[in-house]
Amino acid sequence: MKSKELAPPLGRGEESPPSVRLLMGALMLVMLLSALDQTIVSTALPTIVGELGGLDRLSWIVTAYMLASTIVVPLYGKFGDLFGRKTVLQISVVLFLIGSVLCGLAQNMEQLILTRALQGLGGGGLMVVSMAAVADIIPPADRGKYQGLFGGVFGLATVVGPLLGGFIVQHASWRWIFYINLPLGLFALLVINAVFKANTKRKPHEIDYPGAVCLSVALVGITLFTSEGGTVRAWGDPQLWCILAFGLVGVIGFIYEERRAWEPIIPLSLFRNRSFSLSSLMAFIVGMSLFGSVTFLPLYLQVVKGSTPTEAGLQLLPLMGGLLVTSIISGRIISRTGRYRMFPIAGTLLATLGMELMTTLTLNSPLWQIYLYACVLGMGMGMVMQVLVLAVQNSVAPDSMGVATSSVTLFRSVGGSIGVALFGAMFSHVLKSGLTKLVEQGDVLPATLDPNAVHQLPHDVQQAYLQVFSEAVHAAFQMAAVVMAVAFVLSLFLPESPLRSKAKQ
Repeated sequence: MKSKELAPPLGRGEESPPSVRLLMGALMLVMLLSALDQTIVSTALPTIVGELGGLDRLSWIVTAYMLASTIVVPLYGKFGDLFGRKTVLQISVVLFLIGSVLCGLAQNMEQLILTRALQGLGGGGLMVVSMAAVADIIPPADRGKYQGLFGGVFGLATVVGPLLGGFIVQHASWRWIFYINLPLGLFALLVINAVFKANTKRKPHEIDYPGAVCLSVALVGITLFTSEGGTVRAWGDPQLWCILAFGLVGVIGFIYEERRAWEPIIPLSLFRNRSFSLSSLMAFIVGMSLFGSVTFLPLYLQVVKGSTPTEAGLQLLPLMGGLLVTSIISGRIISRTGRYRMFPIAGTLLATLGMELMTTLTLNSPLWQIYLYACVLGMGMGMVMQVLVLAVQNSVAPDSMGVATSSVTLFRSVGGSIGVALFGAMFSHVLKSGLTKLVEQGDVLPATLDPNAVHQLPHDVQQAYLQVFSEAVHAAFQMAAVVMAVAFVLSLFLPESPLRSKAKQ
Protein backbone atom coordinates (compact mmCIF):
# COMPACT_ATOMS: atom_id res chain seq x y z
CA MET A 1 0.00 0.00 0.00
CA LYS A 2 1.42 3.37 -0.99
CA SER A 3 1.58 6.03 1.63
CA LYS A 4 -0.47 9.18 1.11
CA GLU A 5 1.91 11.02 3.35
CA LEU A 6 5.06 10.77 1.26
CA ALA A 7 5.93 11.24 -2.38
CA PRO A 8 5.39 8.17 -4.64
CA PRO A 9 8.26 5.64 -4.55
CA LEU A 10 10.95 6.16 -7.12
CA GLY A 11 12.33 3.61 -9.53
CA ARG A 12 16.02 3.11 -10.01
CA GLY A 13 17.70 5.94 -11.82
CA GLU A 14 14.75 8.31 -11.66
CA GLU A 15 15.59 11.94 -10.99
CA SER A 16 14.43 13.06 -7.56
CA PRO A 17 11.67 15.68 -7.93
CA PRO A 18 11.85 18.87 -5.87
CA SER A 19 9.27 17.53 -3.38
CA VAL A 20 11.48 14.51 -2.62
CA ARG A 21 14.60 16.67 -2.26
CA LEU A 22 12.71 18.98 0.08
CA LEU A 23 11.48 16.00 2.07
CA MET A 24 15.01 14.63 2.33
CA GLY A 25 16.16 18.02 3.61
CA ALA A 26 13.44 18.00 6.26
CA LEU A 27 14.31 14.47 7.37
CA MET A 28 18.02 15.30 7.57
CA LEU A 29 17.17 18.38 9.63
CA VAL A 30 15.32 16.38 12.28
CA MET A 31 18.10 13.77 12.33
CA LEU A 32 20.58 16.60 12.90
CA LEU A 33 18.47 17.80 15.81
CA SER A 34 18.49 14.36 17.43
CA ALA A 35 22.14 13.51 16.73
CA LEU A 36 23.43 16.90 17.87
CA ASP A 37 22.46 16.30 21.48
CA GLN A 38 24.34 13.02 21.64
CA THR A 39 27.61 14.90 21.19
CA ILE A 40 27.15 18.55 22.17
CA VAL A 41 27.63 17.82 25.90
CA SER A 42 30.96 15.98 25.48
CA THR A 43 33.22 19.05 25.65
CA ALA A 44 31.08 20.51 28.47
CA LEU A 45 31.34 17.50 30.82
CA PRO A 46 34.31 18.81 32.87
CA THR A 47 32.60 22.19 33.34
CA ILE A 48 29.24 20.63 34.25
CA VAL A 49 30.82 18.26 36.78
CA GLY A 50 32.90 21.13 38.15
CA GLU A 51 29.71 23.13 38.88
CA LEU A 52 27.23 20.41 39.82
CA GLY A 53 29.58 17.73 41.21
CA GLY A 54 28.83 14.02 40.79
CA LEU A 55 32.01 12.78 39.05
CA ASP A 56 30.89 9.16 39.54
CA ARG A 57 27.74 9.90 37.52
CA LEU A 58 29.48 11.80 34.72
CA SER A 59 28.67 9.20 32.06
CA TRP A 60 24.96 9.37 32.95
CA ILE A 61 24.71 12.84 31.39
CA VAL A 62 25.18 11.04 28.08
CA THR A 63 23.66 7.68 29.06
CA ALA A 64 20.32 9.13 30.27
CA TYR A 65 19.64 10.70 26.87
CA MET A 66 20.68 7.64 24.89
CA LEU A 67 18.87 5.16 27.14
CA ALA A 68 15.58 7.09 27.04
CA SER A 69 15.75 7.53 23.26
CA THR A 70 16.54 3.82 22.88
CA ILE A 71 13.55 2.66 24.89
CA VAL A 72 11.03 4.58 22.77
CA VAL A 73 12.55 3.75 19.35
CA PRO A 74 10.43 0.59 18.79
CA LEU A 75 7.22 2.44 19.66
CA TYR A 76 7.65 5.39 17.32
CA GLY A 77 7.29 3.31 14.16
CA LYS A 78 3.92 1.99 15.30
CA PHE A 79 2.83 5.42 16.51
CA GLY A 80 3.67 6.81 13.06
CA ASP A 81 1.38 4.25 11.40
CA LEU A 82 -1.42 4.91 13.87
CA PHE A 83 -1.33 8.69 14.07
CA GLY A 84 0.74 9.73 11.02
CA ARG A 85 4.44 10.58 10.78
CA LYS A 86 3.79 14.31 10.75
CA THR A 87 2.03 14.22 14.12
CA VAL A 88 4.62 11.91 15.66
CA LEU A 89 7.51 14.08 14.48
CA GLN A 90 5.90 17.26 15.79
CA ILE A 91 5.22 15.70 19.19
CA SER A 92 8.80 14.40 19.31
CA VAL A 93 10.26 17.83 18.58
CA VAL A 94 8.05 19.53 21.19
CA LEU A 95 8.99 16.95 23.84
CA PHE A 96 12.65 17.36 22.91
CA LEU A 97 12.46 21.14 23.26
CA ILE A 98 10.72 20.97 26.64
CA GLY A 99 13.48 18.63 27.84
CA SER A 100 16.13 21.02 26.51
CA VAL A 101 14.71 23.97 28.46
CA LEU A 102 14.51 21.93 31.66
CA CYS A 103 18.12 20.70 31.17
CA GLY A 104 19.25 24.32 31.03
CA LEU A 105 17.40 25.05 34.28
CA ALA A 106 18.81 22.03 36.20
CA GLN A 107 20.33 22.91 39.58
CA ASN A 108 21.99 19.59 40.46
CA MET A 109 23.21 16.41 38.78
CA GLU A 110 20.04 14.46 39.56
CA GLN A 111 17.83 17.06 37.88
CA LEU A 112 20.11 17.20 34.85
CA ILE A 113 20.08 13.42 34.40
CA LEU A 114 16.27 13.27 34.68
CA THR A 115 15.73 16.12 32.20
CA ARG A 116 18.26 14.59 29.80
CA ALA A 117 16.08 11.47 29.88
CA LEU A 118 13.05 13.60 28.99
CA GLN A 119 15.04 15.03 26.08
CA GLY A 120 15.77 11.49 24.94
CA LEU A 121 12.09 10.56 24.94
CA GLY A 122 11.62 13.22 22.26
CA GLY A 123 14.90 12.69 20.44
CA GLY A 124 14.31 8.97 19.98
CA GLY A 125 11.46 9.58 17.54
CA LEU A 126 13.34 11.97 15.30
CA MET A 127 16.03 9.62 14.07
CA VAL A 128 14.06 6.41 13.53
CA VAL A 129 11.11 8.04 11.71
CA SER A 130 13.44 9.86 9.31
CA MET A 131 15.33 6.64 8.53
CA ALA A 132 12.14 4.67 7.90
CA ALA A 133 10.79 7.41 5.60
CA VAL A 134 13.81 7.05 3.30
CA ALA A 135 12.98 3.37 2.84
CA ASP A 136 9.42 4.28 1.83
CA ILE A 137 10.29 6.30 -1.27
CA ILE A 138 13.87 5.49 -2.34
CA PRO A 139 14.72 2.09 -3.96
CA PRO A 140 17.61 0.15 -2.35
CA ALA A 141 19.72 0.46 -5.50
CA ASP A 142 19.66 4.27 -5.17
CA ARG A 143 19.37 4.40 -1.41
CA GLY A 144 23.12 4.23 -0.80
CA LYS A 145 23.71 7.88 -1.72
CA TYR A 146 20.83 9.01 0.51
CA GLN A 147 22.01 6.84 3.39
CA GLY A 148 25.45 8.33 2.80
CA LEU A 149 23.99 11.82 3.14
CA PHE A 150 22.26 10.81 6.36
CA GLY A 151 25.55 9.41 7.58
CA GLY A 152 27.08 12.73 6.60
CA VAL A 153 24.47 14.58 8.67
CA PHE A 154 25.31 12.33 11.61
CA GLY A 155 28.98 13.14 11.05
CA LEU A 156 28.17 16.85 10.77
CA ALA A 157 26.31 16.70 14.09
CA THR A 158 29.30 15.00 15.63
CA VAL A 159 31.55 17.74 14.25
CA VAL A 160 29.32 20.67 15.15
CA GLY A 161 28.25 19.22 18.52
CA PRO A 162 31.57 19.19 20.40
CA LEU A 163 32.74 22.35 18.63
CA LEU A 164 29.54 24.24 19.38
CA GLY A 165 29.44 22.87 22.92
CA GLY A 166 33.03 23.92 23.57
CA PHE A 167 32.50 27.40 22.14
CA ILE A 168 29.36 27.96 24.24
CA VAL A 169 30.97 26.69 27.44
CA GLN A 170 34.02 28.91 26.96
CA HIS A 171 32.13 32.08 26.05
CA ALA A 172 28.83 31.68 27.93
CA SER A 173 27.29 29.18 30.35
CA TRP A 174 27.10 25.42 29.76
CA ARG A 175 23.33 25.82 30.09
CA TRP A 176 23.23 27.41 26.64
CA ILE A 177 24.25 24.11 25.03
CA PHE A 178 20.64 23.10 25.75
CA TYR A 179 18.98 26.43 25.05
CA ILE A 180 20.61 26.49 21.59
CA ASN A 181 18.24 23.67 20.59
CA LEU A 182 15.25 26.01 20.71
CA PRO A 183 15.78 27.95 17.43
CA LEU A 184 16.84 24.80 15.57
CA GLY A 185 13.86 22.86 16.95
CA LEU A 186 11.36 25.59 16.14
CA PHE A 187 12.74 25.81 12.60
CA ALA A 188 12.40 22.01 12.27
CA LEU A 189 8.76 22.29 13.33
CA LEU A 190 8.11 24.87 10.60
CA VAL A 191 9.77 22.69 7.93
CA ILE A 192 7.85 19.59 9.01
CA ASN A 193 4.60 21.52 8.94
CA ALA A 194 5.33 22.82 5.43
CA VAL A 195 6.67 19.61 3.84
CA PHE A 196 4.67 16.79 5.37
CA LYS A 197 1.07 16.28 4.30
CA ALA A 198 -1.38 14.71 6.73
CA ASN A 199 -1.96 11.01 6.09
CA THR A 200 -5.71 10.50 5.76
CA LYS A 201 -5.54 6.70 5.60
CA ARG A 202 -4.23 4.70 8.53
CA LYS A 203 -3.06 1.11 8.69
CA PRO A 204 -4.42 -0.47 11.89
CA HIS A 205 -1.77 -1.64 14.35
CA GLU A 206 -1.61 -3.17 17.77
CA ILE A 207 1.09 -1.61 19.94
CA ASP A 208 3.03 -4.11 22.04
CA TYR A 209 2.98 -2.21 25.33
CA PRO A 210 3.95 -5.25 27.50
CA GLY A 211 6.97 -5.81 25.24
CA ALA A 212 7.93 -2.15 25.56
CA VAL A 213 7.70 -2.34 29.37
CA CYS A 214 9.83 -5.51 29.48
CA LEU A 215 12.39 -3.93 27.13
CA SER A 216 12.56 -0.82 29.33
CA VAL A 217 13.06 -2.93 32.46
CA ALA A 218 15.81 -4.94 30.74
CA LEU A 219 17.70 -1.90 29.44
CA VAL A 220 17.48 0.10 32.68
CA GLY A 221 18.54 -2.88 34.81
CA ILE A 222 21.51 -3.88 32.65
CA THR A 223 22.66 -0.28 32.14
CA LEU A 224 22.48 0.47 35.87
CA PHE A 225 24.45 -2.70 36.61
CA THR A 226 27.21 -1.87 34.13
CA SER A 227 27.46 1.79 35.20
CA GLU A 228 27.33 1.36 38.99
CA GLY A 229 29.30 -1.87 39.40
CA GLY A 230 32.68 -1.16 40.97
CA THR A 231 32.05 2.59 41.17
CA VAL A 232 28.87 3.66 42.96
CA ARG A 233 28.30 0.17 44.39
CA ALA A 234 30.83 -2.52 45.32
CA TRP A 235 30.72 -5.73 43.28
CA GLY A 236 29.67 -7.59 46.42
CA ASP A 237 26.69 -5.31 47.07
CA PRO A 238 23.49 -7.44 47.04
CA GLN A 239 21.51 -4.47 45.66
CA LEU A 240 23.76 -4.40 42.58
CA TRP A 241 23.00 -8.03 41.78
CA CYS A 242 19.31 -7.46 42.41
CA ILE A 243 19.46 -4.74 39.75
CA LEU A 244 21.05 -7.23 37.31
CA ALA A 245 18.43 -9.87 38.15
CA PHE A 246 15.75 -7.25 37.51
CA GLY A 247 17.25 -6.58 34.08
CA LEU A 248 17.52 -10.28 33.20
CA VAL A 249 13.89 -10.83 34.16
CA GLY A 250 13.07 -8.02 31.73
CA VAL A 251 15.05 -9.81 28.97
CA ILE A 252 13.22 -13.09 29.59
CA GLY A 253 9.87 -11.30 29.73
CA PHE A 254 10.63 -9.45 26.49
CA ILE A 255 11.50 -12.66 24.61
CA TYR A 256 8.36 -14.36 25.96
CA GLU A 257 6.17 -11.42 24.98
CA GLU A 258 7.66 -11.19 21.49
CA ARG A 259 6.79 -14.86 20.87
CA ARG A 260 3.12 -14.34 21.69
CA ALA A 261 2.43 -10.71 20.69
CA TRP A 262 0.22 -10.09 17.65
CA GLU A 263 2.57 -7.34 16.45
CA PRO A 264 5.86 -7.72 18.36
CA ILE A 265 8.31 -4.86 18.67
CA ILE A 266 11.01 -7.10 17.18
CA PRO A 267 9.53 -10.19 15.45
CA LEU A 268 11.76 -13.09 16.46
CA SER A 269 11.36 -14.52 12.94
CA LEU A 270 13.62 -11.71 11.68
CA PHE A 271 16.58 -13.31 13.46
CA ARG A 272 16.34 -16.24 11.06
CA ASN A 273 17.51 -13.76 8.41
CA ARG A 274 21.30 -13.92 8.50
CA SER A 275 21.80 -10.37 7.25
CA PHE A 276 19.45 -9.00 9.90
CA SER A 277 21.03 -10.99 12.76
CA LEU A 278 24.61 -10.09 11.88
CA SER A 279 23.82 -6.44 11.07
CA SER A 280 21.90 -6.00 14.33
CA LEU A 281 24.72 -7.53 16.38
CA MET A 282 27.30 -5.42 14.56
CA ALA A 283 25.18 -2.28 15.05
CA PHE A 284 25.07 -3.05 18.78
CA ILE A 285 28.86 -3.43 18.92
CA VAL A 286 29.58 -0.36 16.77
CA GLY A 287 27.26 1.77 18.93
CA MET A 288 28.91 0.47 22.08
CA SER A 289 32.43 1.15 20.82
CA LEU A 290 31.78 4.53 19.21
CA PHE A 291 29.78 6.25 21.94
CA GLY A 292 31.51 4.39 24.77
CA SER A 293 35.00 5.52 23.83
CA VAL A 294 34.67 8.82 21.96
CA THR A 295 32.79 10.39 24.88
CA PHE A 296 36.08 10.55 26.77
CA LEU A 297 38.23 12.04 24.00
CA PRO A 298 37.24 15.69 24.72
CA LEU A 299 37.96 15.02 28.41
CA TYR A 300 41.42 13.76 27.50
CA LEU A 301 42.15 16.79 25.32
CA GLN A 302 41.06 19.27 28.01
CA VAL A 303 42.62 17.63 31.06
CA VAL A 304 45.80 16.10 29.60
CA LYS A 305 46.57 18.43 26.70
CA GLY A 306 45.27 21.62 28.35
CA SER A 307 42.92 22.47 25.49
CA THR A 308 40.09 24.92 26.03
CA PRO A 309 36.56 23.56 25.41
CA THR A 310 36.50 25.28 22.00
CA GLU A 311 39.91 23.86 21.07
CA ALA A 312 38.82 20.38 22.18
CA GLY A 313 35.84 20.64 19.84
CA LEU A 314 38.07 21.75 16.95
CA GLN A 315 40.52 18.93 17.68
CA LEU A 316 37.75 16.39 17.05
CA LEU A 317 37.43 17.59 13.44
CA PRO A 318 39.78 14.89 12.05
CA LEU A 319 37.61 12.16 13.58
CA MET A 320 34.37 13.67 12.35
CA GLY A 321 35.86 14.65 9.00
CA GLY A 322 36.96 11.06 8.40
CA LEU A 323 33.47 9.80 9.31
CA LEU A 324 31.80 12.37 7.06
CA VAL A 325 33.99 11.69 4.01
CA THR A 326 33.88 7.89 4.06
CA SER A 327 30.14 7.85 4.81
CA ILE A 328 29.34 9.92 1.72
CA ILE A 329 31.91 8.23 -0.56
CA SER A 330 30.87 4.70 0.43
CA GLY A 331 27.22 5.58 -0.18
CA ARG A 332 27.95 6.80 -3.70
CA ILE A 333 30.12 3.78 -4.52
CA ILE A 334 27.35 1.44 -3.34
CA SER A 335 24.80 3.24 -5.54
CA ARG A 336 27.06 2.84 -8.59
CA THR A 337 28.31 -0.72 -8.04
CA GLY A 338 25.45 -2.30 -6.09
CA ARG A 339 27.98 -3.91 -3.71
CA TYR A 340 28.19 -3.06 -0.03
CA ARG A 341 29.77 -6.00 1.86
CA MET A 342 33.34 -4.75 1.61
CA PHE A 343 32.60 -1.54 3.51
CA PRO A 344 31.67 -3.03 6.92
CA ILE A 345 34.73 -5.29 6.70
CA ALA A 346 37.13 -2.45 5.92
CA GLY A 347 35.35 -0.08 8.30
CA THR A 348 35.46 -2.30 11.38
CA LEU A 349 39.12 -3.13 10.69
CA LEU A 350 40.04 0.57 10.42
CA ALA A 351 38.02 1.45 13.53
CA THR A 352 39.72 -1.32 15.54
CA LEU A 353 43.12 -0.03 14.39
CA GLY A 354 42.20 3.56 15.28
CA MET A 355 41.07 2.65 18.79
CA GLU A 356 44.16 0.52 19.39
CA LEU A 357 46.36 3.43 18.24
CA MET A 358 44.59 5.68 20.78
CA THR A 359 45.87 3.47 23.60
CA THR A 360 49.49 4.21 22.59
CA LEU A 361 49.22 7.96 23.28
CA THR A 362 51.39 9.30 26.08
CA LEU A 363 51.45 12.59 27.98
CA ASN A 364 54.07 13.88 25.54
CA SER A 365 52.48 12.65 22.31
CA PRO A 366 52.17 15.50 19.78
CA LEU A 367 48.69 16.61 18.75
CA TRP A 368 49.23 15.50 15.15
CA GLN A 369 49.33 11.90 16.36
CA ILE A 370 45.95 12.32 18.05
CA TYR A 371 44.56 13.88 14.87
CA LEU A 372 45.88 11.02 12.70
CA TYR A 373 44.59 8.25 14.96
CA ALA A 374 41.21 9.97 15.35
CA CYS A 375 40.92 10.31 11.57
CA VAL A 376 41.58 6.58 11.12
CA LEU A 377 38.87 5.83 13.69
CA GLY A 378 36.38 8.17 12.02
CA MET A 379 37.03 6.78 8.53
CA GLY A 380 36.31 3.30 9.82
CA MET A 381 33.06 4.31 11.50
CA GLY A 382 31.84 6.13 8.40
CA MET A 383 31.96 2.93 6.35
CA VAL A 384 29.88 0.90 8.77
CA MET A 385 26.90 2.61 10.41
CA GLN A 386 24.64 3.50 7.48
CA VAL A 387 25.68 0.48 5.40
CA LEU A 388 24.29 -1.87 8.06
CA VAL A 389 20.89 -0.18 7.75
CA LEU A 390 21.04 -0.54 3.95
CA ALA A 391 21.99 -4.25 4.19
CA VAL A 392 19.01 -4.97 6.44
CA GLN A 393 16.53 -2.97 4.37
CA ASN A 394 17.65 -4.86 1.27
CA SER A 395 17.36 -8.32 2.81
CA VAL A 396 13.92 -8.26 4.47
CA ALA A 397 10.43 -8.40 2.98
CA PRO A 398 8.88 -5.00 2.11
CA ASP A 399 6.26 -5.34 4.85
CA SER A 400 9.04 -5.81 7.43
CA MET A 401 11.07 -2.81 6.24
CA GLY A 402 9.94 -0.42 8.97
CA VAL A 403 10.36 -2.77 11.90
CA ALA A 404 13.71 -4.02 10.56
CA THR A 405 15.03 -0.46 10.21
CA SER A 406 13.88 0.53 13.68
CA SER A 407 15.34 -2.70 15.11
CA VAL A 408 18.84 -1.99 13.76
CA THR A 409 18.57 1.58 15.06
CA LEU A 410 17.42 0.13 18.38
CA PHE A 411 20.39 -2.23 18.64
CA ARG A 412 22.82 0.58 17.82
CA SER A 413 21.22 2.80 20.45
CA VAL A 414 21.21 -0.01 23.04
CA GLY A 415 24.89 -0.59 22.34
CA GLY A 416 25.58 3.12 22.73
CA SER A 417 23.72 3.31 26.04
CA ILE A 418 25.46 0.25 27.49
CA GLY A 419 28.81 1.30 26.01
CA VAL A 420 28.75 4.75 27.60
CA ALA A 421 27.73 3.22 30.94
CA LEU A 422 30.20 0.32 30.77
CA PHE A 423 33.21 2.30 29.54
CA GLY A 424 32.26 5.12 31.92
CA ALA A 425 32.37 2.64 34.80
CA MET A 426 35.76 1.38 33.60
CA PHE A 427 37.07 4.95 33.27
CA SER A 428 35.79 5.94 36.74
CA HIS A 429 37.15 2.77 38.36
CA VAL A 430 40.67 3.17 36.94
CA LEU A 431 40.70 6.91 37.70
CA LYS A 432 39.37 6.47 41.24
CA SER A 433 41.86 3.68 42.02
CA GLY A 434 44.80 5.72 40.74
CA LEU A 435 43.78 8.90 42.55
CA THR A 436 43.25 6.99 45.80
CA LYS A 437 46.89 5.88 45.65
CA LEU A 438 47.99 9.49 45.14
CA VAL A 439 45.93 10.64 48.13
CA GLU A 440 47.44 7.87 50.26
CA GLN A 441 50.85 9.29 49.36
CA GLY A 442 49.77 12.62 50.87
CA ASP A 443 49.06 14.52 47.65
CA VAL A 444 46.28 17.12 47.74
CA LEU A 445 44.03 16.75 44.68
CA PRO A 446 41.15 18.89 43.34
CA ALA A 447 37.67 17.82 44.45
CA THR A 448 36.19 18.04 40.93
CA LEU A 449 37.26 17.20 37.38
CA ASP A 450 38.12 20.82 36.57
CA PRO A 451 40.97 21.15 34.03
CA ASN A 452 41.98 24.55 35.45
CA ALA A 453 42.30 23.12 38.96
CA VAL A 454 44.38 20.22 37.64
CA HIS A 455 46.75 22.53 35.80
CA GLN A 456 47.32 24.61 38.95
CA LEU A 457 48.68 21.64 40.90
CA PRO A 458 52.41 21.43 41.72
CA HIS A 459 54.32 20.01 38.76
CA ASP A 460 55.08 16.57 40.24
CA VAL A 461 51.53 16.07 41.54
CA GLN A 462 50.09 17.32 38.24
CA GLN A 463 52.15 14.85 36.22
CA ALA A 464 51.09 11.99 38.46
CA TYR A 465 47.43 13.04 38.17
CA LEU A 466 47.62 13.32 34.38
CA GLN A 467 49.28 9.90 34.14
CA VAL A 468 46.42 8.33 36.10
CA PHE A 469 43.87 10.15 33.95
CA SER A 470 45.57 8.95 30.74
CA GLU A 471 45.53 5.37 31.98
CA ALA A 472 41.77 5.66 32.64
CA VAL A 473 41.12 6.92 29.09
CA HIS A 474 43.41 4.23 27.65
CA ALA A 475 41.41 1.56 29.50
CA ALA A 476 38.20 2.77 27.85
CA PHE A 477 39.77 2.75 24.37
CA GLN A 478 41.38 -0.67 24.95
CA MET A 479 38.01 -2.15 25.82
CA ALA A 480 36.47 -0.46 22.76
CA ALA A 481 39.18 -1.91 20.50
CA VAL A 482 38.53 -5.44 21.74
CA VAL A 483 34.79 -5.05 21.22
CA MET A 484 35.26 -3.60 17.73
CA ALA A 485 37.54 -6.51 16.79
CA VAL A 486 34.56 -8.79 17.43
CA ALA A 487 32.52 -6.69 14.96
CA PHE A 488 35.29 -7.16 12.36
CA VAL A 489 35.10 -10.95 12.73
CA LEU A 490 31.30 -10.83 12.38
CA SER A 491 31.54 -8.65 9.24
CA LEU A 492 33.41 -11.45 7.45
CA PHE A 493 30.23 -13.56 7.60
CA LEU A 494 27.88 -10.82 6.37
CA PRO A 495 26.17 -11.98 3.14
CA GLU A 496 25.67 -9.68 0.17
CA SER A 497 22.33 -9.67 -1.67
CA PRO A 498 21.72 -7.88 -4.99
CA LEU A 499 20.28 -4.42 -4.34
CA ARG A 500 16.60 -4.24 -5.26
CA SER A 501 15.70 -1.72 -7.95
CA LYS A 502 12.24 -0.93 -6.54
CA ALA A 503 11.39 0.94 -3.40
CA LYS A 504 8.90 -0.35 -0.85
CA GLN A 505 5.48 -0.65 -2.42
